[in-house]
Amino acid sequence: MTSLILFSTFGLLKARTQKKNKVNVVTLGCAKNLYDSEVLMGQLKANKFDVSDKNDNANIIIINTCGFIENAKKESIDTILTFAEEKKKGSIDKLYVTGCLSERYKNDLEEEITEVDAYFGTRELPRLLKTLKADYKHELLGERLLTTPNHFAYFKISEGCDRPCSFCAIPLMRGKHRSTPIEELVAQAKHLAKNGVKELLLIAQDSTYYGLDLYKKRALAELLNKLSDVTGIEWIRIHYAFPSGFPEDVLDVIAEKPNICNYLDIPLQHASSSVLKSMRRGTTLEKTNQLLETIRAKVPNIALRTTLITGYPGETEHDFLTMLDWVKQTRFDRLGVFTYSHEENTHAFSLEDNIPQEEKQERANLIMDAQSQISLELNEKKIGKTFKVLFDKIENDYFVGRTEYDSPDVDNQVLVPTKESFLRIGDFSDIKISQAGHYDLYGTVV
Repeated sequence: MTSLILFSTFGLLKARTQKKNKVNVVTLGCAKNLYDSEVLMGQLKANKFDVSDKNDNANIIIINTCGFIENAKKESIDTILTFAEEKKKGSIDKLYVTGCLSERYKNDLEEEITEVDAYFGTRELPRLLKTLKADYKHELLGERLLTTPNHFAYFKISEGCDRPCSFCAIPLMRGKHRSTPIEELVAQAKHLAKNGVKELLLIAQDSTYYGLDLYKKRALAELLNKLSDVTGIEWIRIHYAFPSGFPEDVLDVIAEKPNICNYLDIPLQHASSSVLKSMRRGTTLEKTNQLLETIRAKVPNIALRTTLITGYPGETEHDFLTMLDWVKQTRFDRLGVFTYSHEENTHAFSLEDNIPQEEKQERANLIMDAQSQISLELNEKKIGKTFKVLFDKIENDYFVGRTEYDSPDVDNQVLVPTKESFLRIGDFSDIKISQAGHYDLYGTVV
């Protein structure tokens, strides 16, 4: 931690005008953190606080941090230091830090950055609210202040993780797997739909583990069935499906229900069986390929997103080339790559981090170069076809939307010129694709 802080740089913010009890919640990291911040803001709003995720003259700052990998930790520390400097200058009154970094390194942070008034872990929302002299309102079941466009919402179905993956620090920060009961989630979905949400993006540390703790069986398929019956929800999208022990009944529900997107985010991490074994992923290349064949057979029109890791300890050139060839053969619709981050207190930390960062990044670049070509070829096949598109925003003279095969921020976009059509943000439209790039599609209203 000390080395991270020493090398962090201070950012400069404009001096603020003081305003009593105006809170700015700064969110770093993944969609799961965003969900937590929205719940926090919902609680504060119910307690009559003026709260926002925008940096607009707040006198109380709450930073929801990420501690997943080295880059994320550095960004979190830089952000804390930036606001600590603002507190020194008197631009803000109170500074609080919560989230994964605070959970993992609370003692170090308290010693190193003393300008912060208090640090909180990932499961200390009631204590954070009490510190702000706010009550934790149990009646706000799943209610939150959305920071996404009103027509879609991230929808957390469980917290924590029981998987033993060697490289991952998430169980250290988020604890054991805890599913939210189906009836609570259905009630949340109905509330969101009533307020205009049309798309639910299901998130968890491990969505396919859902239900094992509550119902002694995997219950994701049952949950999907119940959510698909909620009036007003037109798209349901599944993220973070762990491959080992994948519940195949989920595929039957995807194929049967028209409002469950033909989309699956399934982080596979690697293709070398020896690396997968060291990663403690509970699978092999052969089993992975069998699962992918089953998924594509049961849902032929499905879009598969995965994430991979390059530079894991002991990853040989042969291991990497195996993964690169596999990517070219498997032809994922969407793909992202992380370079391995050596995280203390994980199982892999006992291994030698023997691959230089430059080599890790070069391998990641080769994977993404291959994926870019695959993405272009798949996109070109869409020219002349018509897709149902949900429009999220206007940007650079284009209406920007997504098909059911695309999740916000990480996947492809559909662009329609604003000068040629009138479209409403948050509405669906049928779009005929006229042009394709590596990651963007261009089209016109049918």
